[in-house]
Amino acid sequence: MSKPLRYALIASAFVATFSVGFVVLGWLLVCRGSECPSISTLDKYRPRQTSKLFAADGRFVAELGLERRTLAPIEQIPKVLRTAFVITEDRRFYSHNGIDLWGVARAGVSNLRRGGFAQGFSTITMQLARNVFPEKLSREKTILRKLREAKVARAIESKYSKDRILELYLNQIYLGSGAYGVETASQRYFGKSVRDINLAEAATIAALPKAPGRYDPRRFPERAIQRRNTILELMRREGAISDADASLAKAYPLRLAHGGGSSGDVAPYYVEWVRQQLEAQFGDRIYEEGMRVYTTLDLELQGAAERALERQLKAIEGGSAGAFPHRTFEQLVAAADESAPGSVTPYLQGAFIVLDPRSGSVRAMVGGRDYDDSKFNRATQALRQPGSTFKPIVYATAIQSGRSPAYMLEDAPVEIPQVAGDTWQPKNYDLKFEGPMIMRRALYQSRNMPAIRLGMELGEQSVVDMARKFGVTSPIPEYPSIHIGSADVYPLQMVAAYSTFANLGWRVAPVGILRVEDAQGKVLWKAEIAREQVLTPEESWLMVDMMKDVLRRGSAAGAVANTGFNLPAGGKTGTTNDYTDVWFIGFTADLVAGVWMGFDKPQKIMPNAQGGRLAAPAWAQFMIEAYQRKPSPPDWPRPSSLVSRQVDELTGLLANPGCPAKDAYPEWFIPGTEPLAECAPRAAGPPPTPVPDLRPPRSAVPAPGKLPGKVPAQMPGKKP
Repeated sequence: MSKPLRYALIASAFVATFSVGFVVLGWLLVCRGSECPSISTLDKYRPRQTSKLFAADGRFVAELGLERRTLAPIEQIPKVLRTAFVITEDRRFYSHNGIDLWGVARAGVSNLRRGGFAQGFSTITMQLARNVFPEKLSREKTILRKLREAKVARAIESKYSKDRILELYLNQIYLGSGAYGVETASQRYFGKSVRDINLAEAATIAALPKAPGRYDPRRFPERAIQRRNTILELMRREGAISDADASLAKAYPLRLAHGGGSSGDVAPYYVEWVRQQLEAQFGDRIYEEGMRVYTTLDLELQGAAERALERQLKAIEGGSAGAFPHRTFEQLVAAADESAPGSVTPYLQGAFIVLDPRSGSVRAMVGGRDYDDSKFNRATQALRQPGSTFKPIVYATAIQSGRSPAYMLEDAPVEIPQVAGDTWQPKNYDLKFEGPMIMRRALYQSRNMPAIRLGMELGEQSVVDMARKFGVTSPIPEYPSIHIGSADVYPLQMVAAYSTFANLGWRVAPVGILRVEDAQGKVLWKAEIAREQVLTPEESWLMVDMMKDVLRRGSAAGAVANTGFNLPAGGKTGTTNDYTDVWFIGFTADLVAGVWMGFDKPQKIMPNAQGGRLAAPAWAQFMIEAYQRKPSPPDWPRPSSLVSRQVDELTGLLANPGCPAKDAYPEWFIPGTEPLAECAPRAAGPPPTPVPDLRPPRSAVPAPGKLPGKVPAQMPGKKP
């Protein structure tokens, strides 16, 4: 043997011995200290799962989580899918002990030829170790990392069965489009559970681990089909499927679920409102533990609310209520506005809230026109002046204090001194004053002066106290302007306040979550209905009857009557300072719904904007669609204790033959509040001076004192 050859052999032996010794030493020392994770954590390991939200009827709504994952036990994962993964990712999975030595040799030769560390030799178990312990086992391509990964894989194999390892792997792996695990991927791509997929779909999912983005079947369907067919061919060559099955599967069309098998676009403002409540209750657990959240959402009512609001907003922008002086939503979209999404948008906005008054369940919530453009929820986060929708709280205070619907009020000018030295001189929308009128008429015609005078007579503190009982928690300063809705409120609270009328006196706090279960079905939290009696049945029935008149002959009569809606219902319109906010809140015995419209940065919507003209049509359209699917609501039963009297509408006194019959109408009273005196005889003509009540006089309107300045909710020319 020549010396050069001998030296070469010696050198080779030395290098081989050194390399083996290096590997052995590295194997022994690579996990010294705490460099490698403890596999004992796998005993109780459960991958992070998304929490799932369900509608009131059990239909899926949305997922909440950082990793969208639903666990599937190994017995529910079809054998064909397990086989596809094993053949594709680790064909000797069932014969090695965590490290595929043939794979190591093949990768070593390939890397020597190419130079560097281009080809890996990860088994399924090694991939599982890397995915489960990312803090300890980074994805850096180094020998040291590979040794650690291999040693952890061997430890896993020594403790757990192959089926358990494969189960963990198939539930852990990322498969593109935000889907982790084969169950979520099956739902996302094919809209069905993994246990129901066919051979072609199984091969499509098994094709994804190599490069989830590159083989995404939605973005790159041709690549996905090509890669799927490669998987099918590998399965055929391995004898896992027949030639005929392989041919049929290769010819199978790529049928993907509409919308990605996800309902993330359903009721986004509602979903975010619920998510905030869940996070406050459970913290990060909602993103990791796979909770099942059953909400109060009604998907049909949600869709109806969205359609009614957007249809009416587009109609307003299109000129149905007069010339619209602003750029429309469609124009801004067409102009491809480059401004970054934020809470303040430049176009006409709206909110729509629907509740079941009996349980407080929020059935629908629309917080704006485009959630992607603005995630600010105008239903729950915006503070806006309610305008005349606040007046029923003032009138409810009056009814509870012993006044009747026939109580006389004065529609006459009011001057209230302000701290700055000037005076506040509110007006009605038509700039007219009609003199004495009964309380019923003042409410359904939404006259400002009677409401202000009545509120001052009752006292601001009494009205504020009543608003608190109705569930309004926002600050309400004790100024006379609050009686016509100058104090900002949250729309959800304002709409929920009307449940008191729908329930004949009982306020029920709004709720969006019925119960929360863990992944095993154990109830973690359950809603309790919070009920409080605010008005007696008699008091609330009188309020409902007066608010029915708003729809029958008052400020919303035209808008509602034109739609053909004629079921038993009450409500109230609202318009605020300089036409910046318009409202309508209405109710039946089983639904309360409220509409708000305005700009995020308050500005005049348009000349003569009124809640009855702009907001009420959306409410009526919604109600018509809602009751096409629901039974008609019952009317409210009149309490038997109420008494009826024929009343002269011009004086509020008992009618008699001496007063014109056209001015007489039947009114209902709580016993003891009915008028005792009769109207004085008169000929038909202008309203006479009312005859005073013979009972002990009630409190007179207090003289206004020096009150701090406050921008009134209603200004000249503003119709509520």
